[in-house]
Amino acid sequence: MNDDKPLLDIENLQVRFATRTGTFEAVRGISFTLGRERLGIVGESGSGKSMTGRAILRLIRSPGTIEADRMALHGEDLLSVPEKRMRQLRGGKISMIMQDPKFSLNPVMSVGQQMVEALRTHESVSKAEARARAIAMLEEVSIRDPERVYDLFPHEVSGGMGQRIMIAMMLLPNPEVLIADEPTSALDVSVQLQVLDIMDRLVRERGMGLIFISHDLNLVAKFCDRIVIMYAGRIVEVCKASELRNASHPYTLGLLNSVPDLEHPRERLEVLQRDPAWREAPSVSART
Repeated sequence: MNDDKPLLDIENLQVRFATRTGTFEAVRGISFTLGRERLGIVGESGSGKSMTGRAILRLIRSPGTIEADRMALHGEDLLSVPEKRMRQLRGGKISMIMQDPKFSLNPVMSVGQQMVEALRTHESVSKAEARARAIAMLEEVSIRDPERVYDLFPHEVSGGMGQRIMIAMMLLPNPEVLIADEPTSALDVSVQLQVLDIMDRLVRERGMGLIFISHDLNLVAKFCDRIVIMYAGRIVEVCKASELRNASHPYTLGLLNSVPDLEHPRERLEVLQRDPAWREAPSVSART
């Protein structure tokens, strides 16, 4: 396999919803590629971050529509493949960790049942083998006593453990692309770091591509390789994480300046100024 070729190639992706008052554009012509790297997508609520992740997996329901000049995984067109094939790719080759594990896990099924079901959906393995692999994956994401956790129900685990379980479940079929939608927003700082360390290690060891969706610009800058800044459904700036402080777009600078700095406290945080022209400006391409 040629590692120089992108795992995921998105060109001019658009997500629209028909409403009584007209068409609402949630994602407005964005373009980016994903290699074996950690790509951060940052923006405030409503900027189109989560909608982008769902669109890649074709999880936009009617009256929503997805259009793109190109949306390919390893060259395979994700928009034109039949739904049966998409179900094989979804979870098998490309997985998504939702924001809150409490709403992503089935409350009437044990952790182990859900993990085994996720694996056997994509691979022909026995229940015994699926159980063994599920327990091994729970251990890999630093869950103590994985055999006990395997038999627990979602309401019996903490938020941090629930997030680790979701990571384990999504990685069990060994996908090549992982989309993490605000995976640490509901966790305290210490658990955040543990979850990020796990994801970082697994991405490096498996050679995966990771899309890390967040509103926390500083967190993404420390964790990711490249950063995409979204505003009103468009990409307004793209940069390497190491060069974030050299950002030039006023919106990116506003996000940076609106974050409290404990080392240099200010009496008032800067108000994020918006320019209507940003909404209508062409989307910046993040294709490499």
